[in-house]
Amino acid sequence: MTGPHDVAGVGIGPFNLGLAALLDGVPEVDAVFFDDKPQFAWHPGLMLDEAEVQVPFLADLVTLADPTSPHSFLSYLHAHERLYRFYFHERLHVLRREFEAYYRWVAERLASCRFGQRVAAVTPAADGGWIVRLAGGKEHRARAVVLGVGGVPAVPGCARSLLGEDVAHTADYGSVRRRALGARRVTVLGSGQSAAEVVADLLDHAPDTRVDWFTRSAGFLPMEYSKLGLEHFSPEYAAHFHGLSQERRDALRAGQDLLYKGISAATSARIFDTLYRRSIDGAEPDVGYAARCELREVGREAGGALRLVLHHLDAEVTFTHETDLLVLGTGYRDAPLPVPALAELAVLDDRGRPVVEADHRVRLRDGSADRQLFVQNAELHTHGVGAPDLGLGAHRNAVIVNALCGREVYPVRERNVFQTFGPPPGAAGARAGVRAA
Repeated sequence: MTGPHDVAGVGIGPFNLGLAALLDGVPEVDAVFFDDKPQFAWHPGLMLDEAEVQVPFLADLVTLADPTSPHSFLSYLHAHERLYRFYFHERLHVLRREFEAYYRWVAERLASCRFGQRVAAVTPAADGGWIVRLAGGKEHRARAVVLGVGGVPAVPGCARSLLGEDVAHTADYGSVRRRALGARRVTVLGSGQSAAEVVADLLDHAPDTRVDWFTRSAGFLPMEYSKLGLEHFSPEYAAHFHGLSQERRDALRAGQDLLYKGISAATSARIFDTLYRRSIDGAEPDVGYAARCELREVGREAGGALRLVLHHLDAEVTFTHETDLLVLGTGYRDAPLPVPALAELAVLDDRGRPVVEADHRVRLRDGSADRQLFVQNAELHTHGVGAPDLGLGAHRNAVIVNALCGREVYPVRERNVFQTFGPPPGAAGARAGVRAA
């Protein structure tokens, strides 16, 4: 048994890596983080040459909590003698490949990050804290655990048995890309950023390939990126959302998809402009795309081609479509948590989801102060649309660090945006306070 540690992190994606980076400046905290990957990797299947991060570079691991940190993106550029080149580049949004290289640089600098070590289970210790058991049997004791296991590809049931060389999720597009660029017909399903990036890549690099693009959504719509709309990705909105009733939160989220889903304006323009150029002199690009088309079945024809059965939700018409390769941009679902008894340990809402406190701590049934469990990007239902956003990662980690230490290590400011999300202070009929979760 190793430890006791003050905190153990399960999973090392951008959020837990950011927590490790902020804790690196807090010497009194003994922290360790585990991940089963051999080294840091971030969406390797979509590491396309032209793909950009959808948030400004200031949404790195640490800057919005501690701009003086040695683990910032600017520190990375300085260490690699690229600061002036970036300065002349004059871009807020950087290439995804460069941000992953930055993440990897930070991960390699942090002794607390342990790769190639899979967490098999997290169980409560009888005398307080947690036992983190690794595959192979080694155990670590920790007073607190932070779960940052991310998501896993969501694949329609009708396509799961066919996953492989000619049916792939966008998360694995890199492994089938060469085959896709040489295929006669490729179909992409979904209308989010990942699906759009795959379509753009095919249009740019496979001009002789027939590309079809379907989504069951209302359209190929843009993600919200106006300055006033972006204020929803702020500490204030997370606090406002957390203070609402569960029923009101669920109702709000049902209409907020395009705040954090959809296609970036740049990618949308890139696709349309390519199609426009191909239509000069009366030519028609060999591309088709249609919304409100739901995938119902996937099968294989005698000759090896894929046969898709789709249903147009508005026209209520079912039709078939043949293709040689199918790429599924069907999003992600929460990864299974390595806490086998979480349903028994945590307080759940009436939809079976853990109740998460304002400081991102899971509310435990026993109410023990000797055992803390925090979550990263598993609190969309309690904290709103900013939960998966990189721009709130440093803020969330500052809150978690302060909770772990019982003091303000990193200042958490209450006023960051211009907008007021609740009733304006002093408004007639406004009541002080909000109802807790």
